[in-house]
Amino acid sequence: MSDLINTLVPEPNPNIPAIRAGDTVRVHARIVEGQRERIQVFQGTVMRLRGGGANASFTVRRIASHGVGVERTFLLHSPRVERVEIVRRARVRRAQLYFLRHQRGKAARLKEERVRPRR
Repeated sequence: MSDLINTLVPEPNPNIPAIRAGDTVRVHARIVEGQRERIQVFQGTVMRLRGGGANASFTVRRIASHGVGVERTFLLHSPRVERVEIVRRARVRRAQLYFLRHQRGKAARLKEERVRPRR
């Protein structure tokens, strides 16, 4: 029985690094339009990570034109996600950043996490 369960567990995608809430990421997603296939880049802030195992997902939010917020949820183990690049990391104290939905402009910025040099 455990062999059957192990076959259902997806192998992790090597092109997706360990991401967490507050990271600014660039997600390369595969889009199918009719017979054509292309890769679309979606850059924004990771708002939440959901679940574990095969159903794990993450939500990315960006501000589109005219100040409209766009959120998109990607499955972590989906073959449609080509790769994920981490642009910058932010220091946050929450697992879900829903408060960003109500922030505008400079108030929506997150403090960048800096690596402290050892002394």
